[in-house]
Amino acid sequence: MSVNQDRTGRRYELMSRDELTAFQNDALCQSVRQAAKSSYYAQRFRSLGLDAADIKSIEDVRKLPLTSKDDLRLSYPAGMLTVDPEQVVRMHTSSGTTGKPTAIFHTQADIDCWAELMARCLSITGATNRDVFQNMTGYGLFTGGLGLHYGAERLGMWVIPAGAGNTARQIMLIRDFGVTCIHATPSYAMHVAERMLIDGDDPKSLKIQRAFLGAEPYTEEMRLKLQDLYGFKAFNSYGLSEMNGPGVAFECEHRSGMHIWEDAFLVEIIDPETLEPVADGQTGEMVLTTLRRTAMPIVRYRTRDLTHFVQGECQCGRAHRRIARMVGRSDDMLIVRGVNVFPSQIEEVIMKHTWVGGNYVIHLTRAASLDQMTVKAEIAKSAFDGSVETIRSLVNELSRQLREQVGFSVTVEVLEPGSLPASEGKAKRVIDERG
Repeated sequence: MSVNQDRTGRRYELMSRDELTAFQNDALCQSVRQAAKSSYYAQRFRSLGLDAADIKSIEDVRKLPLTSKDDLRLSYPAGMLTVDPEQVVRMHTSSGTTGKPTAIFHTQADIDCWAELMARCLSITGATNRDVFQNMTGYGLFTGGLGLHYGAERLGMWVIPAGAGNTARQIMLIRDFGVTCIHATPSYAMHVAERMLIDGDDPKSLKIQRAFLGAEPYTEEMRLKLQDLYGFKAFNSYGLSEMNGPGVAFECEHRSGMHIWEDAFLVEIIDPETLEPVADGQTGEMVLTTLRRTAMPIVRYRTRDLTHFVQGECQCGRAHRRIARMVGRSDDMLIVRGVNVFPSQIEEVIMKHTWVGGNYVIHLTRAASLDQMTVKAEIAKSAFDGSVETIRSLVNELSRQLREQVGFSVTVEVLEPGSLPASEGKAKRVIDERG
């Protein structure tokens, strides 16, 4: 076994379906026993008349209570901690912009497991220790930066911890050090490309081979546009801070769904209304239980993310099941004029147009008790010929396609490049001023 294989948990990565099931049966029992050591789950289990010993295999998982983000907030600051504070080596929190933050604790073993999972994610894309990796996301309490950083170092990659922002420096570092792999939000990767085009530079001249994109929802149309601009292969990733951060699921070289690492996470997909399991292959809300975390195991966490299992076996031969790109979040769905709309539906239409740049916002207002949706999109620098008639034609066509997509009239405003605030972290795509 090579050094890279050992560092990425090859023994778990190449488990057969039967081996994974046997491992999960044992790991779930251990994880529930560990969770019961926390004051939060101890009280929760008692209130349900549940004993950790009642859980004997993954078939018993539905005996366990669902956990929500509100539960994590209620347990703040340390109600879910299961080890002595002296064993904690790191803590991450959510932003807490909607109230109390959620605090997630890690022992050294947890950090090592996270780094192993993240290295595995990078490895299955074809990345190796011969690659130069530039991390273009934020560090600190945000999990994305440190998660990718530790995984890339564990794989042996040359890591440049550039962080977010300072676009001119990002471009300089990529060019000067021959960066072959980057990690960025899709919106920031688009911003960098547009900045180069405005300056008369070509993003393809950077020679980036792989881009690891995540931290915000984006469509296949956005991925294709970025690949066309840079000439790299873009890989989808999935993670959330409650489950470590990045490293929960990742696309392999075949890019036919994201492998979710079932040695670390037990996956359920349920109907968000009835809370019952959906049929295999049907879209529902993903629920995750940690299997290898010691400081803060989480039982049946409602991610609010909507997806489905990809049917069949992957060409790569790995038995870990695949999940599809997220449709959206059940709590991110917009209700406009009585119609359910996901922001991804808007992006899907916008990004099919080569004349649209990468930045846009969905602005919701209300006039005379009627919801109004305005989509503001920047025009690509190379697309404008100075003709007002051209703009009018583009607006009319995009308005028509958006109306067909969502079922009601949408106002479109075309803006000059750089008119909208550039996003260095997660892009804020929706401004809802309906009150």
